[in-house]
Amino acid sequence: MSEGAAGAGTSVEAVFREERGRLLASLVRRFGDLDLAEEVASDAIEAALVHWPADGVPDKPGAWLLTTARRRAVDRLRRDRAYAERVAILQAEADRTDPGAPDEPDDGIPDERLRLFFTCCHPALPGESQVALTLRCLAGLTTPEVARAFLVEPATMAQRIVRAKRKIRDARVPFRVPGPDELPDRLPGVLRVVYLVFTEGYAASEGPDLLRVDLALEAIRLARILHRLLPREQEVTGLLALMLLVHARRHARTGPDGDLILLDDQDRGRWDRGLIEEGRELVVRALTGGPVGPYGVQAAIAALHDEAADVATTDWPQIVALYDLLARIAPSPLVALNRAVAVAMRDGPAAGLVLLDALADEPRLRTHHLYPAARADLLRRLGRTAEAGQAYRRALELVGNDPERRFLTARLDSLLHP
Repeated sequence: MSEGAAGAGTSVEAVFREERGRLLASLVRRFGDLDLAEEVASDAIEAALVHWPADGVPDKPGAWLLTTARRRAVDRLRRDRAYAERVAILQAEADRTDPGAPDEPDDGIPDERLRLFFTCCHPALPGESQVALTLRCLAGLTTPEVARAFLVEPATMAQRIVRAKRKIRDARVPFRVPGPDELPDRLPGVLRVVYLVFTEGYAASEGPDLLRVDLALEAIRLARILHRLLPREQEVTGLLALMLLVHARRHARTGPDGDLILLDDQDRGRWDRGLIEEGRELVVRALTGGPVGPYGVQAAIAALHDEAADVATTDWPQIVALYDLLARIAPSPLVALNRAVAVAMRDGPAAGLVLLDALADEPRLRTHHLYPAARADLLRRLGRTAEAGQAYRRALELVGNDPERRFLTARLDSLLHP
């Protein structure tokens, strides 16, 4: 590829990353079919890769992509009568349930991507299918990245996404923006989508970098919009607080060469005090005025980490107590894992290892490197070198991104060559 072509390719990638949600939202609203929208959006990108190197990137690349995608969709519908009839039925049903909807709806949701998140978190789908489909199709995560978020194999997640699309198609679920009375029922799914986008930005599933700051910032941007839209929803406030408090540490989490720096060794002077103060104020609101939710509890844990001068003076008893609460209101294998690590910090590595070993048969942890990595660390601290080495090797088999792989390799080497 020539230098100009390479530059255009980079421009296409940047534009598509920025415009993808808006592009799909317009196409789905126009044609009522997610599969068709995905296909013609991909066709438009392929066309851009052909034309932009020669003609230059257009002044309004998003509009160019949308026009091209719409033309491809019309061409396909003209060729495929059965497909056209199905889309016409879907569109008619959408019009009947949302009559007179304008091309750019004024539904109170001031962001195209967020609007489509609410649209796709449809009650006709199981909760996990809503979130998985939205992450894969609209948030731009790959199937392996979505699988990691759900602690399942990529093949399993691919099947779930296919089934979700099939159910939408077979049930003729209309893609329309929900009304204000429907938003509360869909909010938990949307919050989970935003949080999992942030999680992928915090620690990438694979690739050369630990952080994907673009994803983290996009998730925070969407959470801020949600907070403006629903300022009295405690879990919206808690989610925004959690992300700000965690993102505040980003500059200290990697060294100049991109290598991972654990919390114990981070230069806390590099933490973003502005984000920490904003997050702490939001935590107070998330924990008052009604029942406490999972995001509020996690935000409180993050605040305790951010307030401590170092690991030794961190309030580990309070963190364990908060994990106890989190395990009651939102139990999960990762909550149990994190609680075990907190207990190890409070009571010593042997106590934490007992809890980790009790999770050995948890199927959802078998594909996640954090479980063997946590065991390896506790075994290392207990002087059980051979077992620690075995656990580090298992973690290396599962880890995806390069900085974490280098860190685990260095820890294993330190055991073999003390």
